[in-house]
Formats: sequence, structure tokens, C-alpha cells
Amino acid sequence: MVISAGALIWPWAGRPGRGQGQLIAVTIEPGSELEVGEQLQAAGLLDRPWLFRVYLRLFKPKLTLEPGEHLLLDSLAPRDLAVLLGRLRNRPNARVTLREGWNHHQIGAELEARGICSKEAFIEAVSDASVLGRVGLSARSAEGYLFPETYEFLLNSNPEAVVVVLVRQAKAELARLTKDHREDREQLEEELGFSEHDWVTFASILEREATNREELPMIASVFLNRLSDPDFRPQRMLQSDPTAAYGCLVEPERAKTCQNFQGKVEPAMLRDADNRYNTYRHAGLPPGPISNPGRAALTAALKPAESDFLFFFADGKGNHTFTRTFEEHRAAIRRRQLR
Repeated sequence: MVISAGALIWPWAGRPGRGQGQLIAVTIEPGSELEVGEQLQAAGLLDRPWLFRVYLRLFKPKLTLEPGEHLLLDSLAPRDLAVLLGRLRNRPNARVTLREGWNHHQIGAELEARGICSKEAFIEAVSDASVLGRVGLSARSAEGYLFPETYEFLLNSNPEAVVVVLVRQAKAELARLTKDHREDREQLEEELGFSEHDWVTFASILEREATNREELPMIASVFLNRLSDPDFRPQRMLQSDPTAAYGCLVEPERAKTCQNFQGKVEPAMLRDADNRYNTYRHAGLPPGPISNPGRAALTAALKPAESDFLFFFADGKGNHTFTRTFEEHRAAIRRRQLR
């Protein structure tokens, strides 16, 4: 009888789902394993929940379905769903490349597109105190420490585990750069009081400002000049548009000018002091990183170009024009507008 039932269930378990390959997030609550079949049916992932329970009992008796959120394709066969729900180590993996300068929302979207974990779950894990404690971060978020690199993750990975991998990679890179540029790192700390977190925050701004990566050291010199030049006004104001944009992304409720933020920086946003990340209204560095810097930006923060430039603006061709005085800056902008 068992053999007969198995002969019927095995083909069903290998039959692909009826979906079109859409990713669906399903959350398994602790103690609700017996109702998983019904949950999967409600999500459009299964047609016969009772067969799924029998399949697990006959063919996967030692499988433990892991509580929490799972990211699943609606085209998967029942036996593939079981492998993913149990997060077995033989499940497929996916290669993902995280770009320099992405913030955690952008990283989450890419992870979700690759079937690794959902964007929402990743964003939540980035600020999870228990996760931050595991990797030794005292910050409120792992932003800045989600190192841009190419990784391979198992499909339907635990988002907390993904954050741990990215942060540990970042810490290894920071340790390597500190060793290779110890004197530069010490100088940055002595002259500007930059902690490691400040270093990462500063580099994260460079990432968002630079289009041509060869300009990273020069952009770094401009911002460092703004922080240290006693004649620059407003004093110690970085005046970086991307910092204000990030404040609207992560704390939209704090500032009225962020309420309708669609990704474009508007002049009113730069006048709004309620935005804690607005470096036109708050001196020094913002509260934390605004992106996740790579090696080049982290290195540029340690080894900026030598210049007396205080201003720069995009020339529309992927580069920037650098100037010393505000008058030179305005003149350069007018020349650009007349072309």
C-alpha cells in the first residue's frame, strides 16, 4: 500500500507548478508546519496540500521546514518547494553582483530579483539589532558595510545570513585597507577625528557623487577642504545632494519636503533642516553611510588628491568641473549653460 501510494505521489511531486515563474514570498510561522500545504495553495504554489503532506511524510521524513519568510517561484515542483522550504544545502544557488554605491534598498531589490531573499525581509534584517550584534556593529543599520562584490548565495536564503556575509566581507576589506594604508588612516583620525564608521560614511558619499571613478580622489579632496578650510561658508557644510536624498529614503516622516520624494532632489529639500541627512543644513558628516562603498572610494577617502578646490559640478558628460572660489564655480556653470 505504501509502495502504491508512493508510486502515485512521486510523479505528482516532480510536476512543475502552474505559475509563470513569478517570485512569491510565503511566511511560515513557528508551529504551523502542518498548515504549510494550505499556505502554499493559497499563494498559488500548490494544487493539492494533502498530497504535499503525504509526500513529506513518505520521502522527506527528516526534513524540517524552517520558520520565517521564504521566497519561492510559482513554477516549482512540490519536491523543489520542499527543498527550498527546508533550506537544504543541495538547493540551487545564484550569482549576484552588488554594485558600488548601491544602498540597502537597491541591494535588496537585486537579491529579490535573483531569488535569494525578498527585498522587504532584507531591509528588515539590515537594521535587526540581533544581526548587528552578531557582526559587531554598533550602528543602527548595516548600511555602508554591505560590501559591493560578486557573491554566490543559495536560493531562498535567510536574509539575516546574507547580511552577515556582506558585513563580514566589508570588515575584511576595511582591515586590509587599514593595514595597507595605516599612516593615511591614522592621519584621517588625527586631523579630522574620523572613526572607522566616519571613514565608511565619508566614502559612501564619494560613491554617490562620482560618475567617473577616476575622480574619486579629487572629489574627496573637495569635501575634505570644505570640512577643514576656515574660510569656506557655510562652515564645515559638505553640501552634498545625495545625502539629502538618502534622508528622504530612510526617514521620510521626519521632513515635510520628503513626503512626495520620488528620487529627484528638489531645491526645497536642500533647505529643510528637519532632514538629518541634509548636509546643506547640518555641518560635518551625516548620521551614517548613505551607500555601500567599494575599495576605490574607501581608498580615495584615505588618499585624496592634493588640491585647494572647494566646488565642483557635473559637466553633463560623466565628469566634473572643479573650481576654487564660488565666483569661479558660478562662471563655470554659466559657460556650461551657454554651450
